[in-house]
This record gives sequence, C-alpha cells and structure tokens, in this order.
Amino acid sequence: MIKLALRASDHILEAGVDEAGRGCLAGPVVAAAVILPQDAQIPGLNDSKKLNHAQRMALRPIVEEQALAWGLGIIGPERIDEINILNATYEAMHQAIDKLSPLPVQLNIDGNRFRPYPGIPHICQVKGDGRFLNIAAASILAKTYRDEMMEALHQKCPQYAWDSNKGYPTKAHRAAIAEHGPTAYHRMSFRLQKQLELF
Repeated sequence: MIKLALRASDHILEAGVDEAGRGCLAGPVVAAAVILPQDAQIPGLNDSKKLNHAQRMALRPIVEEQALAWGLGIIGPERIDEINILNATYEAMHQAIDKLSPLPVQLNIDGNRFRPYPGIPHICQVKGDGRFLNIAAASILAKTYRDEMMEALHQKCPQYAWDSNKGYPTKAHRAAIAEHGPTAYHRMSFRLQKQLELF
C-alpha cells in the first residue's frame, strides 16, 4: 500500500485543498481546505474516491478534530452558471481558504490549475488526493459535506435520485431531467444543455 506524504513542502502551515461536485449536473460545488499537524494520526485516510461512504463519514470527525484548521467553500448552481464551473471551483476554494485560522503559508492544490490566492504561494498536484494526506483530508470534508447537501435536496426532488447519484450525470439522472425537466438546483449551463440534447 502506498503511503501518502503529509504535505508537499516543509511548511508546517501548508493547507491541502480539494473540491467535490465539479462534474455534476445539479447541486453546489464544495471545496475544503485543511491544515494537518506534523503528528497527524489518521489511519485509513486516503482519496475520498477510494473509500466508501461509511469510511468517509468515520474519517470526517477525526480530520476535523486533528486539523490545526479547516474550512469549507460552497458555490451554488446560480453562481456556477454565472461564472462557469471552473471559476466557481476556484471561488469555492478561495472561500475555504478564507476560513482558515491560522492562514496557511503554502497551498497544496488538487488538480492541475488554480487561480492564485492573494499572498499565498501554491503547488498544483495532479491526483494529489491520492498522494498527500492534507489533500486527502480536504477531499473527505468536501465530499461528505456535499453528499449531505445532495441528500437533503433529494427530499425536495426525489425523482432525480440525488441520494444515490449526488447530482452526477448518470443515465438515470439524465433520463429524469428529460422526463421532469430541470429544477432550480440544476446547473443551466452548457453541460446540462448538452445532456438534454441527448433526448
């Protein structure tokens, strides 16, 4: 089993940053930023996509308890449509970083692109959530909090099965959009329009 590095630099106050929901047709994009201590002990911490729901939910309170600081950023569908999903992802990440206290001196970003955060240098890491514990911790928080939001929205719009697909473009989700039309929680953007054109 590959052991994840704690962080990418020598800075103790390095924050791992990741997002969830970027590729969805509905719901918000949620980002998290986490600063882990040097002596962090979180057995089983890994990229959230490699864990099941129960494992992620068990890890969340441990991450929150051990973190020196953590924060969330949430950008909803209307704002996503206004500025596009890439910019909305950056905005969510910046919101999450804004909430850190102490502020980090280095950012470890999952992915290959990022809009620089004023005054704090960053490193982009392709598949960083499977390589660095601070990004993996951020991926756990972003994923679990977003999943809870989608489960709550499912109660309002059960026909889209957001409790299971979490807003991602599954075949059943696309079929439900075709049958019932989009909701206020859907992203009325190019990707959604493209999905609708399939029917």
